[in-house]
Amino acid sequence: MDTRSKVLNWAAAGEALGKRAKRKTPGVVVVGYFDPLLASHVRRLEEIGAGQKLFVVVTSPAKPLLAAEARAELVAALESVENVVVAPADRLQDLLRLAPAGSLVLDQASDAARTGELIRHVHARQTA
Repeated sequence: MDTRSKVLNWAAAGEALGKRAKRKTPGVVVVGYFDPLLASHVRRLEEIGAGQKLFVVVTSPAKPLLAAEARAELVAALESVENVVVAPADRLQDLLRLAPAGSLVLDQASDAARTGELIRHVHARQTA
């Protein structure tokens, strides 16, 4: 399966969120950077989803390491992820308004902490 088909354009993402809202179990909508995608991200997504299919919104930190589209494709490769969309910062709120009630997890802060830990680890190894 080509997981890139899980990466939706803006219009399709809005439609998919609308359909999710009508489901008996709408799943979880997760917003994060995934820059880069780490094993700790995968564990966190599995924890958040708890067996439910995830709709992931990829946003960008101030100084991204990878292009948002590349991060979206990496996240889409995860089995627990049903759909992914790249959201520009100025349009994020428009999309989040469509998320089913109670399904939204904003994970950018802990995501940035995970990436920061990786960077600190790499720097420590370089100076050792």
